[in-house]
Amino acid sequence: MRLAATQQLTDGELYWIIANGVRLTGMPAFGSGAANDQDTWKLVHFIRRLNQLSAEQVSEMEALNPRSPAEMEQERADQDFLAGQDDQQEKTQ
Repeated sequence: MRLAATQQLTDGELYWIIANGVRLTGMPAFGSGAANDQDTWKLVHFIRRLNQLSAEQVSEMEALNPRSPAEMEQERADQDFLAGQDDQQEKTQ
């Protein structure tokens, strides 16, 4: 969303994409279809602000992203390793 190709779209184009999605890309429609869809306009304004975020703000937002089960398992394995637990030893015992 921070790429020039996205930022060069008009507000109306961004709104339409959010509300209607993009076929065959995995981007679903998120619009409510209501005449006064404030939430979709808030997303347009958020997209416009993305290039103004500091590195600290981006890191803070990334930390709030949900993690996949594979990422959570990797994090657990890393924590076990740092705590001195060895998966291989546990599997053989």
